[in-house]
Amino acid sequence: MRPAFQMRVECYAGYKADERPLRFYIEDRQFDVVELLDRWYGPSDTWFRVRADDGNLYVLRHTETGQTDTWTLESFRRSDREKL
Repeated sequence: MRPAFQMRVECYAGYKADERPLRFYIEDRQFDVVELLDRWYGPSDTWFRVRADDGNLYVLRHTETGQTDTWTLESFRRSDREKL
């Protein structure tokens, strides 16, 4: 079971709305996206693998179905950079 938390995402809107995440918030903490590493598409979802300003990797999922527009945190990986 996933923990319940509030997530909000601010996006760059280019040729389409919510083209890519610029920053995201988990509860009251802000994370700036410093690098978009990968993006892939599903039937109703867009997935983003990003590196945030804390050096860690996150996979964010944006789901758009009908009138639903939801962002979820699907994966987190602590960066090996902290070990160096």
